[in-house]
Amino acid sequence: MAPVEIRTPEGERSHLAPVEPAGMRRLRASRLVAAPQALVWDLLVTVARWPRWGPSVRAVELDTERITLGSRGVVETVVGVRLPFEVTRFEPDRSWSWSVRGVQATDHAVETTATGTRVSFGVPWVAAPYLGVCAVALRRLERLAVQEIGP
Repeated sequence: MAPVEIRTPEGERSHLAPVEPAGMRRLRASRLVAAPQALVWDLLVTVARWPRWGPSVRAVELDTERITLGSRGVVETVVGVRLPFEVTRFEPDRSWSWSVRGVQATDHAVETTATGTRVSFGVPWVAAPYLGVCAVALRRLERLAVQEIGP
C-alpha cells in the first residue's frame, strides 16, 4: 500500500505509510523538518527533552542523559501513570524503538533529505489511534528544532 497523506485537525499535512519491520505490521506518521538531522536526533534521544515534544510524557527517569540500546527507565504519563520502558532497537543517528511495560511501542526514525530531516514514528496497526498523538509530537519536534536553529 502506498503512503497516504492526512491532515491533522489543525489542517497540517502528515503522511501515513504501512511498514512491516520484523514481520509486524505498523503504520507510520512522518514530517519534514527544516533542521539538521543531528539536531532532530538529539531531541529524540535526550530524555529531558521528551516532555517538551511528547504530548503523553510528563517526566522520564533514566540513569543517563540520553538513551542507547538496552536503556531502561521509567516514563511518567501526563495523567501520572508511571511505566517502565526499555530501548529494544537502536541505530545511532538513525532510529530507535522501545517497549513500554513489556509491550513493543513506537519506533522513531530520522533521515536527511534535500530540504532538512524527515522524522517519523511507527506504531503497531492495533495502536492506529495513537497516530494522532504522534502527529502532535512531530509538530512539536519541528517547532523545537526550528527554535533552536534561530532566525
